[in-house]
Amino acid sequence: MELDATDCRILTVLQRQGRITNAELSERVNLSPSACHRRVQRLEEEGFITGYVALLDARRLDRPTTVYVEITLQGQADELLDAFEREVRRVPEVLECHLMAGSADYLLKVTARDTEDFARIHRQYLARLPGVAQMHSSFSLRTVLQTTALPV
Repeated sequence: MELDATDCRILTVLQRQGRITNAELSERVNLSPSACHRRVQRLEEEGFITGYVALLDARRLDRPTTVYVEITLQGQADELLDAFEREVRRVPEVLECHLMAGSADYLLKVTARDTEDFARIHRQYLARLPGVAQMHSSFSLRTVLQTTALPV
C-alpha cells in the first residue's frame, strides 16, 4: 500500500494526539468523518498503525534514571541469541533491546529509580541473562530530545 499526503497527515496527527476524536481528526486533515474513519481503519489493517498507548512520565513514576547497557555475548549461535532475547523480554525494567552491528551485540535501554536500583536490576536480571560475556553501562545525565513520532 502506498501512502498519500492525506495518509501522512493522519499519521502525523495521530502520533502526537492518539486520543483525538475522529471528528477532530477529520477536520484537521480536511476529510469527511466517514472517509477519515475508513482511512484510519485501512492504516491499522495494513500495519502502519500498530497500536495506541499512553506515554507516561518516568519522573512522576519514580523512574527518572535511564541507563544504556551494551552487552556482548560469548558467541553468535542462533540458540544463544534466541535464549538471550527470550530472557531479556522478561526483565520489566528493560524498555528497549536492539540487536546491534558493531562492538556490542545488544543495546538495552533500562529504567531505574536511581543507581542503587540499577545495581539491583544488574544483579537480579542482567548478569543472569544467558551468554553474557561483557556489559558496559552508561547513565543518561539529561534527556535532550525524546519522541516516539516517526517522520512521515
